[in-house]
Amino acid sequence: MRKVFLGFIVYALAELALLIVIGQSIGVLNTLLLIVATSIIGIYIVKNKGMNSVQKVKNTIARGEAPGPALVDTVLNFSGGVLLALPGFITDLVGLLLLLPFSRKMFQPIFYYWMRKKMKKGQFIIVQK
Repeated sequence: MRKVFLGFIVYALAELALLIVIGQSIGVLNTLLLIVATSIIGIYIVKNKGMNSVQKVKNTIARGEAPGPALVDTVLNFSGGVLLALPGFITDLVGLLLLLPFSRKMFQPIFYYWMRKKMKKGQFIIVQK
C-alpha cells in the first residue's frame, strides 16, 4: 500500500512540475486550453471508439469466436480515452500511446500477462451464460 501511495505522490509531483514548465513555455492560457482540448478529445474517443469496440466484441461472440483480441483492444481503447480525458500531460501521453495502433501492440502482451496472472489467482473469472 505504501508503494501505491508513494507512486501517486511521485506522479502528482511530476505532473505538476510538467504543467509548470509547459505553462511557462507556452503561457498559462494556452496550457489550460490544451488540457481542456485533450479532455474533450478523450471524452469523444471514449464515447465513439469505445462503443465501436464493444460492438466488435459482441459481433465476435455472436460468431462463436473467442473475444480475446477484440476485448483487449476494447479495454486499451477505453483506457486510452479515459487517460486523455483526465487533466495532465503524462496521462495524455500514455492515453495517446494506448490509442495509436502501432504503440498499442506493445501494451497488448502486458495486458495479456496481467490477465493470465489474475486468472491463475482466481481474481479474474469469465462467466459463460
